Formats: sequence, C-alpha cells, structure tokens
Amino acid sequence: MLFELIAVIVAGFAAGGVGALARRTIRTLPGWIVPVAAGGAMLVVAISLEYSWYGRTAAGLPDQVEVASTHESRAIWRPWTYVVRYVDRFVAVDHRSARTHADVEGQKMVDVYLFGRWTPTVRVTSVFDCLQGRRADLRGGVELSGDGSVPEANWIATDPGDPVTQTACEAI
Repeated sequence: MLFELIAVIVAGFAAGGVGALARRTIRTLPGWIVPVAAGGAMLVVAISLEYSWYGRTAAGLPDQVEVASTHESRAIWRPWTYVVRYVDRFVAVDHRSARTHADVEGQKMVDVYLFGRWTPTVRVTSVFDCLQGRRADLRGGVELSGDGSVPEANWIATDPGDPVTQTACEAI
C-alpha cells in the first residue's frame, strides 16, 4: 500500500513537471495545465494499480494454489467501474495442503485463502464433504477426530455449482 501511494505521488510530480516544462516551452499554454497534468497522472496510475492488483496477486501464487472464485466490484465513487468492473477480492484453494482420511470417503481438508484489496489475507482450514455438498470451517477449536470425523463442526450446505467446493474437491 505504501509503495502504491509513493507511485501515485511520483507520477503526479513527474506529470506536473512535464506540464511545467511544456508551459515554459509553449508560452501560450494556460497555467492550469500543471495541476491538471499532475492530477490526471495520479488518477491514471491509481486506476491502473487498482485494476492490476488481481493479476499481480494471482500471478504471485504458488503453482498448487488455484484461484477458485473472484468477486468483481463497481462503486459510485469509481465511475469507471461501471464501464469495466475490477476484481476486489478472490478465494484460492491450496492443493498442497489437501488431506484425506482413509476411513471417510468423499471428504477433503484443504486450506482456503481469502484475498481482498486493502485487507489482510485470511487462511481458513476447511473440510469439504464432496459427496453431500457441504463444508465445515475448522475454527474455534474444531478439529478432526482420529476416525476422520469432524465433531462439533458447523456444516454449511454449498450449491452444486459452488466454485470453491468444486476446486477443493478436484481429484478426490
């Protein structure tokens, strides 16, 4: 976040400098060209960083971490998002963490990562019951028992087309 702020400020100074140089060279340019150039450059850089966040973040994931779901956003204070939406958060499944139990068919435990723009990444260990279409998040002391069951789990029914469940249940 700090580097993006620095990039926006540097772009503003650079474009303002170019505007001032152009005004000195071409004497007929109005004085407002300098702040307009600086503000325009800052806006363009900020929008560019906003739209490229998802691509940069997803590209930095390890090979076995797969993006399962994305959320596109638009906002009134960002009118350009009504033309082209941008991804402000996504869910990724870490296949490296996948674990199954020999006694329990159709269940898979994986780490799920929740990424959001301007928010810290959250890791949630979840058990997916691929046969019954449900999920249990292992939080608050809930753990797998020795026989592979999840006592005290709060199972959440998932839709058959839920992309996170489908991604987690691949190759079971």
